Amino acid sequence: MSASSSVPPLPENRVVLGCGAVSVDYLATVASFPQPDDKIRSTSLKVEGGGNVGNALTSAARLGLTPRIISKVANDAQGKSLLSELEADGVDTSYMVVSEGGNSPFTYIIVDNQTKTRTCIHTPGYPPMVPNELSQSSLFSSLDGAKLVYFDVRLHETAVVVAEEASRRKIPILVDAERKREGLDELLNLASYVVCSEKFPQAWTAVSSTPSALVSMLVRLPNLKFVIVTLGEKGCIMLERSKDEAPESKETDVEILVESLKQRIDGNSIMPTCLSSLPNLRISADGIGAVSGRLLLGTAEKISPAEIVDTTGAGDAFVGAVLYALCAEMPAEKMLPFAAKVAAAGCRALGARSGLPRRTDPCLAPFLL
Repeated sequence: MSASSSVPPLPENRVVLGCGAVSVDYLATVASFPQPDDKIRSTSLKVEGGGNVGNALTSAARLGLTPRIISKVANDAQGKSLLSELEADGVDTSYMVVSEGGNSPFTYIIVDNQTKTRTCIHTPGYPPMVPNELSQSSLFSSLDGAKLVYFDVRLHETAVVVAEEASRRKIPILVDAERKREGLDELLNLASYVVCSEKFPQAWTAVSSTPSALVSMLVRLPNLKFVIVTLGEKGCIMLERSKDEAPESKETDVEILVESLKQRIDGNSIMPTCLSSLPNLRISADGIGAVSGRLLLGTAEKISPAEIVDTTGAGDAFVGAVLYALCAEMPAEKMLPFAAKVAAAGCRALGARSGLPRRTDPCLAPFLL
């Protein structure tokens, strides 16, 4: 049986809309990061499309979804390259704004081969996108038939307009929260799902620990169904709200719950796994409150240092896989290992998109069955 015939059928509705950043990435790999006033040579150079939304939608497209994108580029060589690259991967660019003047966004990325880190220097596109550049007819058309709408919190004025219309249509919203940005709070208040970076929950809530900060987010954002914090090689933590309220007679402290799940992690496992608490617990954080739900820990794939090429876009790959999982109505305990596997595949090649797996990739088969 071939890999393509062994995977389950695609989700019935696989249209997702993303609004946010695209960029041309200039990736220079160096033996080690330069000191001030150093002159060094790169060991390799690659130019390819980037930007959070562009990367995540490329990930989703390769997994079998039908993404649409709202963003802006200039009518320059970089802009044309961005559009053609997205289109080649199956991303619908017909809602992109193309300005005759200005410049498309681009990013210089220095990949340190010694520490396996990357440093990004971004130049925004100009002129920036404003809401009236997206006509009402284009806005409505972009949302027609969409299963999900995804925001990376760039182009915030346009993003809020799109999110408000999506909310009016009761289309679920996923927000990728890297750090506090203008327009973020408006988007979070409309979000059904949030995927965030390691430092974001504590920064946004001013709570001292990540688990307690996740409780705070669900307390403060009543529309939120789940929040996931990605932790790189340490995996991820997910707090999922229950559909029904748990009995209030007994509460479980979130810090104790996290530690109990960590004790169950199999340190010998190479592949991503997921551990879940009991469902419908009353999960509390001291001085914050409590929510009804369950806590899940997802482990990352263990990759040898020799296999890691570049972590640029690993979080975007993860988000793309979460978009697929939501469209496929995949349970959380399957979604987290699947997303971790997709992210790990992306780390084995230079750039955010080169290593993104396709749905028929044999490495994904165990996670799709």
